[in-house]
Amino acid sequence: MELTLGTQRNVSATSPVIAAKGISKSYAGVPALRGADLNLRAGTVHALVGANGAGKSTFVKILAGLVHPDAGEIKVDGEAVSIDSPSVSTALGLNFIHQELNLVPGFTVLQNMAMGYSLPTTAGLVRWSAVRRRATEVLGRFDARLPLDADVGLLSVSDRWMVSLGRSLMRDARAVAMDEPTASFTAAEAEKLYEVIGTLTGSGVAVLYISHRLDEVLALSDEITVFRNGKVVDRHERGEVNRAELTESIVGREVLAMHTFRRPAAAPTEAAEPVLTLHNVTAGSRVTGASLQVRQGEILGLAGLVGSGRTELARAIAGADEITGGAMMLNREPYAPQSPCHSIRQGVVLVPEERRSEALFLEESINFNINLATLDKNTLAPWLPILSASRSRKAADAQVRELSIKSSSSSQNVGHLSGGNQQKVVLARFLRTRPCLLILDEPTVGVDVGARAEIYALVRALTNNGTSVLMISSDFEELGICDRVAVMRQGRIVTVVDGDNATVDSLTTLCYSPED
Repeated sequence: MELTLGTQRNVSATSPVIAAKGISKSYAGVPALRGADLNLRAGTVHALVGANGAGKSTFVKILAGLVHPDAGEIKVDGEAVSIDSPSVSTALGLNFIHQELNLVPGFTVLQNMAMGYSLPTTAGLVRWSAVRRRATEVLGRFDARLPLDADVGLLSVSDRWMVSLGRSLMRDARAVAMDEPTASFTAAEAEKLYEVIGTLTGSGVAVLYISHRLDEVLALSDEITVFRNGKVVDRHERGEVNRAELTESIVGREVLAMHTFRRPAAAPTEAAEPVLTLHNVTAGSRVTGASLQVRQGEILGLAGLVGSGRTELARAIAGADEITGGAMMLNREPYAPQSPCHSIRQGVVLVPEERRSEALFLEESINFNINLATLDKNTLAPWLPILSASRSRKAADAQVRELSIKSSSSSQNVGHLSGGNQQKVVLARFLRTRPCLLILDEPTVGVDVGARAEIYALVRALTNNGTSVLMISSDFEELGICDRVAVMRQGRIVTVVDGDNATVDSLTTLCYSPED
């Protein structure tokens, strides 16, 4: 599906809402930003791209008032400002929509949108009717028909993102920063977002767009700023650069194309033994009779629209959700996991989509996080169930080296790592269990192109050694590394296609009009 292209603008003739010059920031003597400059202009889309750890997040946090720069100057509408808190940033009309969204589960759409809004009151009581009118007006700008009294925890990812956007626009906005907005969107949901961005820029709002999806960056952006190692290394206006050139600018070297991670044609998987077989599996409200077979040593992709049951099926296979019907076989033996712990002991592991909330203890060390699933391997002796600190450290250090996790040491807090390195920590934890089946749910969300290539190479190396991989991705281009791709719709597997035929266009067509 092609992206909706923006309109060619004379960018240099548009006045900057934000002008940042010479921004520098170091942590414990290690530079995160080194003299970064950026002009964000009214009514335009300005993309920030770069590898994880390149300095993008630090730059955005400085604009949001969450981090204070060591040097540099920021001007808003030509006036020098000191953004020393989030409230100052908000007062200046700067709004930020983070990847994690930060919505309150259990609160309604209206309650979440009202957070941070100056609530109108009468005699000390909130006039909720006025708040409701404002929320309806804001959502109406984007034709977002969300029930204001719905619990946000029951909404789809794209609808929750719209709630977060709506919350940021309850106040008058001069600029909106969007961090990985389409990371878990389907093509149709992403297209809707592009329309929203067009509405924003058409009304004069400046959009700062942070994304690792380079096709949409190239299609949407009027300007692109490339960060690498804390510095701005390139700037481009619309039409000045193609994807290959932009990728090389981000990474500093040429990156292998997706097809290079495919299994060689001389190594077919048709005759391989089945590792996992599903027959009419039912689980929860979304998996309604799924049949599937994963062969030894293959990458089987799982495509489908949001709500098709992909994640729910993965959770059922991994023992996180109960299977209420059908049967599963693992290595030709009956398989009915009672819990994730049970599935891990059977050799089935799941790397979940929400790594920060479901897979990592962000305030703990890399060592702690890597060793969580294999504590029994780190005891002083098999007959003495007391953990050995040195064994744990050696195990974590070995994984850090093997997976090239960029860190100061295995004792570093995992919350301070980039998204790609956090994902590698989760992978390291489960690879220590020596699984026969590795399930990856959106494995490269928020991961830069360089780290993606490293993860793809790691996954292919695992399958070459006999591990089977079931990979879920909303990025159909990413499924190009798969040997086969199964398409899921309304809780069922409707077809399976060979990797050669699993193009973006074919998978999109099958998701909307599948062939049984």
